[in-house]
Amino acid sequence: MTSAPGVPELTVVEVPVSDPRVEPLLRELGDEYSARYGKDAHAELARYPDEEFTAPHGGVLLLLLERGEPVAGGAFRQYDETTVELKRIWTHSAHRRRGLARRVVDELEREAGARGYRRIYLTTGPRQPEARALYLATGYRPLFDTAADPETIGPLNFEKHLAADTTDARTGKAPAQ
Repeated sequence: MTSAPGVPELTVVEVPVSDPRVEPLLRELGDEYSARYGKDAHAELARYPDEEFTAPHGGVLLLLLERGEPVAGGAFRQYDETTVELKRIWTHSAHRRRGLARRVVDELEREAGARGYRRIYLTTGPRQPEARALYLATGYRPLFDTAADPETIGPLNFEKHLAADTTDARTGKAPAQ
């Protein structure tokens, strides 16, 4: 990836949840959720086993690194045979307002499509207007009444259908006709 002069290049890496570079993501997400919802949200982050975010289980966890340090990240887990669920979309508190969350979503969509998934599903909380705006701006279809007070809805569900790819990411070949 080429960067503009003076702008550090971002590197995308796939990592396991146990990678020490994931710790800021989990810590900041837990703190943010706890502040917005008034309870310890770190337990919510532990709701899914770490292996669900690994390739053998149909998932992935990606980090965006700048000069080797994590500045953003996100993951998906297999929801069903054709669908992944986005989870843990994060931008480091010192790196917000740079479009990094959009980049994470783009990278996750690309990876999901390359692995043959055709649909992405996700939920975000009613007290996360930035996330709601991100998903609407990146083409996700709300599965809720956007005119309703988010606090009366609960989790805000979204979906996006991915364009069919003509090659299988595992083999690099076009599907058999």
